[in-house]
Amino acid sequence: MRATSGPYGRGVTDGAGVGSGRGVVTGSARGLVVGFDLDMTLVDPRPGIRATVEALNAELGTAVDPDAVAAELGPPLEEVVARWVAPGDVVQVCDRFRALYARLGPPGTTPLPGAAEAVAASRARGRVVVVTGKYRPNALRCLRAVGLQVDTVVGWRHGPRKTEALAALGAHLYVGDTPADVRAARDAGAVAVGVTTGAWSAGALRDAGAAVVLPSLMLMPAVLARTPDPPG
Repeated sequence: MRATSGPYGRGVTDGAGVGSGRGVVTGSARGLVVGFDLDMTLVDPRPGIRATVEALNAELGTAVDPDAVAAELGPPLEEVVARWVAPGDVVQVCDRFRALYARLGPPGTTPLPGAAEAVAASRARGRVVVVTGKYRPNALRCLRAVGLQVDTVVGWRHGPRKTEALAALGAHLYVGDTPADVRAARDAGAVAVGVTTGAWSAGALRDAGAAVVLPSLMLMPAVLARTPDPPG
C-alpha cells in the first residue's frame, strides 16, 4: 500500500475532515480554533495497534513487539519499527501495517474520558482540528469509530511539520499528551494544553512549556470557559 502526496504531506490528499466536510482554513475563521492530537489525547488506540502488529507478524514473519509499539505512541512508526526490521524493509512493513490497521485498528480504539465533551465544547466555540502523526485515512477511520466529529484532520505531522500545520490552521489552542505536542503548539503561537492520559507526566509537560496541564479531557470545557474569543 503506497500513500499519496498532497498539500499536507505524504498520506494527506486534502484538508477535509470528519463532520462538516469543510477544508483547511486559515486563522481568519471566526471563533476559536481548537486543535487536538489524536492517540492518547482523544482516543486510546492501543488494543487496535497490538492486534495489527500481531497480524503483521503472522503475515510477514516479523518479530515486532506489539506491546512496545503500543506503548511508544508519538514518534514516527518507521522509527519504532526499525528496531525489529532490516532498514531496507522498514517502509514496506510500515505500509503493510497501515493497510492492516485500516481493518483492525478502529474496532480496537476507544474514546478517552472527556473526549466527547471536550470536542463538543470546542465546536460550540468555533472549529475543531485534529493534527496527528497518524496516517490520515486511519485517523479518520478511528474518529468515525468512536463517534467524534471534528472539522479538519491533518495527518502524518511530527515536530516542525506539526507546528507548520497548526500555524496554517490558525490554531488558538492545541491539546496533546507529549512534550513534542506542547512544543509544536508553542512554536505555532497557540496555547499549549497538556493532558496526562499518555505516557508523560504533568511535570514533563510543564517543563516543555504547557500553559495548562489536565489529568483528563473532562476539564477541557472549564478551560474553554476561561478562554476569551479571539479579537475580530
